[in-house]
Amino acid sequence: MKKQTIILFFAIVIIALGIIFLQRSKGIPAVSEISESVAKENAPSIKKMQYPQARELAGIGGYLNTDNQEIKISDLIGKKVILIDFWTYSCINCQRTLPYLISWYEKYKDQGLEVIGVHTPEFDFEKRQENVQAALLKWGITYPVVLDNDYATWRAYGNQYWPRKYLIDIDGYVVYDHIGEGGYEQTERQIQDALTERANRLSMDEDISSDTVRVESDLVSGGAVASPEIYFGAMRNAKYAGARGVIGTQTLAVPQNPKSNTLYLVGDWDIQEEYATPISENAKIIFKYNAQDVYAVASSGEARFIHVSRDGADLGSAAGSDMVNGSASIKDETLYRLVEDIKSGEHVLEIEVPIGVEFYTFTFG
Repeated sequence: MKKQTIILFFAIVIIALGIIFLQRSKGIPAVSEISESVAKENAPSIKKMQYPQARELAGIGGYLNTDNQEIKISDLIGKKVILIDFWTYSCINCQRTLPYLISWYEKYKDQGLEVIGVHTPEFDFEKRQENVQAALLKWGITYPVVLDNDYATWRAYGNQYWPRKYLIDIDGYVVYDHIGEGGYEQTERQIQDALTERANRLSMDEDISSDTVRVESDLVSGGAVASPEIYFGAMRNAKYAGARGVIGTQTLAVPQNPKSNTLYLVGDWDIQEEYATPISENAKIIFKYNAQDVYAVASSGEARFIHVSRDGADLGSAAGSDMVNGSASIKDETLYRLVEDIKSGEHVLEIEVPIGVEFYTFTFG
């Protein structure tokens, strides 16, 4: 009986091997190959239950780094992995992420990654295409950038932040998003996973790197920040010591004891929706902050100098990269680096502002 059982077992094995041989000789896939094929076919259906579908770029007013050709998300789905970055060029938080975006694009563009910068302006002057183009040249951005001046794409994604990144996989699903600065290693790992999936789906022999980029840049976040972003315009000047939300001229006196994180203007000022500009000589800005670095978004029709001091003295070694001998030349509509210290601390900043200079915001790092 045992002998018959052994003979039967070997007969079954031989028959099974014969079937597998015939399958392969006829091009019939094995069970493992069928499972892999089924997994590939079902992946989009499974993702549909897990992730939101990517939205199309909407209301775009201009295309940069595309030879003026339209670029569409729908044309890239099934071909590329797409990283969308919502940004605006005068935003310091956005500027700090740029070295990573540029590095990822250079590293992975030949392996199926497309980066699209969606430039949604915070201020009216950021709607000008020539200003955005100048920013691309300044930072060395070569990936496509689209102008979302009317916030149509911003609203389509339900976004509320600068910067914000959305990663779209080969099937057109948003599989990852990140708000603000940081999370660079995690974001790159997600990019690598999406590119690996793409390579497998398209049966491509791609060696996706498992290393992450290390960026050496002076655009790094500073120390602990206890001061919020400060707006000069009537539309959002909640921290203003004068009349909040009022458009028009005001005459303001020197404060006796400046309060922390409260904006004081001294002299005669014309306050508009987005900015404030002095209309008298000897105008000043006084602000008591707690941070390491101080940045200002400002502009002037022609080059004019502001003088910056801190705690009643020159900035010394804490002077920012846009400062020369205690002054900064203001002309272009952009962000200026006024203070770049080695550590955080509480200080009183005083800025002498000539007629013609427009101040939009203070930001801190």
